[in-house]
Amino acid sequence: MSQTVERSANRARVEHWISEFSEAIAARDAERVVALFAEESYWRDLIALTWNFITLEGRAEIADMLRATLERAAPQNFTVLEEPTEADGVTEAWFSFETAVGRGTGHLRLVDGAAWTLLTTLDELKGHEEPSNHRRPKGTEHGANPDRITWREQREAELDELGSARHPEVVIVGGGQGGIALGARLRQLGVPTIIVERNEKPGDSWRKRYKSLALHDPVWYDHLPYIKFPDNWPVFAPKDKIGDWLEMYAKVMELNYWGSTTALSAKYDPGNGQWELVVDRAGEEITLRPRQLVMALGVSGKPNVPVFPGHERFRGDQHHSSQHPGPDAYRGKKAVVVGSNNSAHDICAALWEHGAEVTMVQRSSTHVVRSDSLLEHSLAPLYSEEAVASGIDTRTADLIFASIPYRILNEFQKPAFDVIREQDAEFYGRLERAGFQLDFGEDDSGLFMKYLRRGSGYYIDVGASELIANGDIRLARGQVSELTETEVVLDDGTRLDADLVVYATGFGSMNGLAADIVGQEVADKVGKVWGLGSNTTKDPGPWEGEERNMWKPTQQEGLWFHGGNLHQSRHYSLYLALQLKARAEGIPTPVYGLQEVHHTS
Repeated sequence: MSQTVERSANRARVEHWISEFSEAIAARDAERVVALFAEESYWRDLIALTWNFITLEGRAEIADMLRATLERAAPQNFTVLEEPTEADGVTEAWFSFETAVGRGTGHLRLVDGAAWTLLTTLDELKGHEEPSNHRRPKGTEHGANPDRITWREQREAELDELGSARHPEVVIVGGGQGGIALGARLRQLGVPTIIVERNEKPGDSWRKRYKSLALHDPVWYDHLPYIKFPDNWPVFAPKDKIGDWLEMYAKVMELNYWGSTTALSAKYDPGNGQWELVVDRAGEEITLRPRQLVMALGVSGKPNVPVFPGHERFRGDQHHSSQHPGPDAYRGKKAVVVGSNNSAHDICAALWEHGAEVTMVQRSSTHVVRSDSLLEHSLAPLYSEEAVASGIDTRTADLIFASIPYRILNEFQKPAFDVIREQDAEFYGRLERAGFQLDFGEDDSGLFMKYLRRGSGYYIDVGASELIANGDIRLARGQVSELTETEVVLDDGTRLDADLVVYATGFGSMNGLAADIVGQEVADKVGKVWGLGSNTTKDPGPWEGEERNMWKPTQQEGLWFHGGNLHQSRHYSLYLALQLKARAEGIPTPVYGLQEVHHTS
C-alpha cells in the first residue's frame, strides 16, 4: 500500500470513529459511546468532563462517567487535527472539541477500529482565555493623558495592596519550580495570587542544595510555561544556574512572590469558603484569607532522618542529604553515605572529587540508568533536539506522554529499558562485580514507573557509577545497626570508620509537611499524597490510576497539592490553574470521581 493510500485509509478510519463518537455523545447515549471502545480500553480525562484527574478503565467505568457528566459538560464540535498516523496496528489521531465552558484537545488510539486509549484535556475557559498572541495587551496607552499611570506604578500598587488592602484568591505555599509555574499560569488568567516561600529569593531552594547538584533530566524536558530555556542552555543545568533562572522568571512573569515568609497555620471556614492563613513575613505576622490554598512543596515531604542506636555519641558530623553543605570541609576525611539514590550518588562523587575517603551503604537494590542511554532510548522521541526538529514541541510531547494511561505505561516503557539493559550490559556487569545490587523496577519497566510509584531507589548515572565500579567509591551492603563514636556498624558486623555520615534516606509524604500548616486532622482527611496505588514497594494499594491528590480536588474543600519535577510542574500547572480560575469566576465545577481516602503508608 502506498503512503498516500495508507494515509487516506488512516484518516477515513479516524474520521469514521470521530463521527460515530460525536453522534453518540450528542444523543447522550453512553451505551452507544462505549460500543466504540475495545474491551480493554482507557479514557483519561484531565478536567474536561469530570473536573478531575481520572482514568476510566473499561467500558463499564466509561459508561458510568458519561451518564454522570454528559448533560452538564455537553462535549461537542469534535474535529480531527493533522494527519493520523499508524504503527504496529495502532492508529493515532489528535482532535479538538468544546464543552459547555471551555475548549480542549483530545488524543485517540484505535486498534482494529475500536478505541484503545482516549485522552481529553481542557485547554481554556470560554470568555477567560489567556491574553496571548492576538489577545496580548497593548502595554501602553497612546495619546496624552495627564492622569496616566505607568506600568511600574501599577505594579508597585499591586504589590502594596495584595495581602493588605485586598486578599488574594489563591495562596501558594512553596516557591520552587512548582509554585512558580502555577503562579505564572494564574497570573496569565488574572487570578490574584501570592506565593509564600521561606527562602529569601526565588531559586534559593536550588541554590541551598549540595554543591554538585545538577539536573539529571535534559533541557528539552524541563522548560517552564511561557518562557523556554534559550537554545544554548546546557543539556544538564547546574543548580545555581537553575536558581538564577527561577529568580529571573518570577520577576519577568510579575509574580507576587513573598520571600522570607513562613506559613504558620491555616484553618478553613466553610461558612464563608475562606482559609485563615497566618504567615510570618520577615518577622511580621500577617493573616491572609484566600479561598484556595495550594501546597506546592515539591514531590516529597519531611526528610526521613533515621535515628540509629548510638547516634548521640557519634563525634563527627551527621546530617540528611537535604542539609548537606557540600564536600569542601571534608577533604581527607572518612565519609559514609547511607543510601543509594540520586542524592547519595551525587554526594559520594563530589566528596571523592574533593579528596574524601567515601563509602556508600546500599540498603536495597537500586535502578541505575546511564543519562545518555535514558535520553537516547526513552526521552529522545519526545524531548530532544530531533523531536523539536520533527515538529514535536513541548506541549505536544507533554500531551503524548499524558495520553498513556498509568495502568499500561510500563508496557510502553519496558521495551526501551530492555534495549538499555542489553546495550549497557558491560556497564551493568562491572557494577554488579563491584557488589552493587541492581534492579529495573518490580516489572522491569525502569525509571519512570519507579518515580511515579514513589520508589526512591534509582539513580540517573552522570559519573558516580564509574567510581563505584572502579572501587574509588567503596561499597557496603546491608542495614545500619548502630553508630559508635567513630564508626557506622552494619547488621552483618561490618564496621566503617567515619568522620561524616550523610543520610540519603529520602523523604516522607507531602501531606506530612501540610499537616504542620493545616493540622493533622485535615491532613488525615485528605490522605496520602503521591503514588498510584500500584501495590508495589512504597506504593501500596488500592489502585488509583492517577497520582494521589495531585493537581486535582481533594477531600478538603479549597485545599490543593501541586509539585513534581520540572516537567510535571509545567504541564499539570495548566489544569490546576484552570480549576482555580473556574472557581474564582463562579463557573460550576461538579467533580466526578473524587478520590477516596485510604490511609496507607
